[in-house]
Amino acid sequence: MCCVRLRFVCKLPDAMEIEKLDIYNAKSGKFATSLYGVLKTTSTILDVKKCVQLHKGVLHPERQEVRLEQKGKGLKDEDTLEKLGIKSEDKLYVKDLGPQIGWKTVFFTEYAGPLAIYLWIYQRPWLFYGDKGSSAPISLCAHIAAGCWTFHYAKRLFETQFVHRFSHGTMPLFNLFKNCTYYWGFTAYVAYHVNHPLFTPPCDIQVYMALAAFLLCEFGNFSIHITLRNLRPPGSKERKIPFPDSNPMTLLFNAVSCPNYTYEFGSWMAFTVMTQCLPGKLSGMFALCGFYQMAVWALGKHRSYKKDFKNYPSRKAILPFLL
Repeated sequence: MCCVRLRFVCKLPDAMEIEKLDIYNAKSGKFATSLYGVLKTTSTILDVKKCVQLHKGVLHPERQEVRLEQKGKGLKDEDTLEKLGIKSEDKLYVKDLGPQIGWKTVFFTEYAGPLAIYLWIYQRPWLFYGDKGSSAPISLCAHIAAGCWTFHYAKRLFETQFVHRFSHGTMPLFNLFKNCTYYWGFTAYVAYHVNHPLFTPPCDIQVYMALAAFLLCEFGNFSIHITLRNLRPPGSKERKIPFPDSNPMTLLFNAVSCPNYTYEFGSWMAFTVMTQCLPGKLSGMFALCGFYQMAVWALGKHRSYKKDFKNYPSRKAILPFLL
């Protein structure tokens, strides 16, 4: 949390109109510091963050969240003090978000791990299956499952580098360890059983039908990511209401706010059917845990869309007609 004593002049251009701005600790609500004669009404929230950082170097702008109320919503960096109605003698609350890490670094770490771990276990190392494990025949289903897993995470790495445009530059460092535990742990769990010498695959027709569904959902997920990317100009944080385009896979926008999560869940359910792992076991458990987290994200984004856009169309969050 922000607990600094700040009594100096920030050298911001033409910053003379706000005589005093009190900064409070967003956690405790106690007074933390004041900014004296350093800001204009045209100054932005980012300017406020830079002032705090000049005194408390560890509190770089990405690590701060500025609020109008102690338990309020974080303000946007580009919002001006004038737009927010902030005048001299007013107060703002600053929260220390803790150590941060870039989103791209997070995604590369989260996704490279499952790719490497699955392919390693796919080779049946003696550490998991003993010396005789590598000599046992590998079923066609296990080969296809390895291909699907590789394709999915290779696609995620490609999208991280070339497709995604992030509205926030960083996230809390602690989340990296939490997310990696989820992705890497479930990867090892699923890969161990699907590649086990005693694994019994379903019939070929079931495998091929599930493979078709998996690829369809993967293409749908990629299509949604491209559509969302095109809504945000490079280097901006602009938000628009997403609508279907000429790609028929984007028609799901008519039913849900976050069809990328819908397709993602569909991919993993198809993988579950392909490997014949019932819900609650193996990849089915991975799919359901993933769906729970994606549903939480989707509901949050859905509420945000409805709050930010008064003309937002009638949709569900992630499952058409249900959720």
